[in-house]
Amino acid sequence: MPTGTWERLPASRRAAVTEAAEQEFAERGFSQGSLNTIARTAGVSKGSLFQYFDDKADLFTYLAGLVSVRIRAAMEGAAVGLAWDTDFFGALRELNRSWVAYFYDHPVDLAITAAANLEPDRAARQAVLAAASAEYQGMMRPLIALAEASGQLVDGADVDALLALLLLLLPHIALAPHVDGLDTVLGLVGTGVEDAILGTDRLLGALQAAYART
Repeated sequence: MPTGTWERLPASRRAAVTEAAEQEFAERGFSQGSLNTIARTAGVSKGSLFQYFDDKADLFTYLAGLVSVRIRAAMEGAAVGLAWDTDFFGALRELNRSWVAYFYDHPVDLAITAAANLEPDRAARQAVLAAASAEYQGMMRPLIALAEASGQLVDGADVDALLALLLLLLPHIALAPHVDGLDTVLGLVGTGVEDAILGTDRLLGALQAAYART
């Protein structure tokens, strides 16, 4: 978590550090990202960074949290007006269009999401994924509960398992069109946005077949 010193900084200084760190981690990931480069780009000393955050992992976790909040806000906006109370899976598959397109349109958020999910440093990865999971759960759990309450799920549906599957699928759907090796079956990597939407929709269709009341 940021220190009190960070909170007392002028907004312009916080923005400079945040932008420099996002750029560095987006380009190089956590393990290869350089605090020296971040400090130089932001116009602060490296020692100042340690006055703002406990360590490099703390800074990376903070940035990934900001990205998760941005993504959640965008998806909540896209979810407004969809028929969650009468057609949960139809709404989910429609939201998929916005989800996939978001990462084509926001390369920095894509890169930070990739760095967070694919980061080899276990401690950094765990902290970041916990923050991202909290945002995803905060949005998806109430919608799944609504689907269950409105009788849209099969009898005895394991709603926690459905949520867990969605939390696994969402990062995969976001990253598979952009990262070699994540998808070895559907041919998503390197596709344009419309083809990626069609391909990832098949994954949600499989969930619908398993969980939707017919």
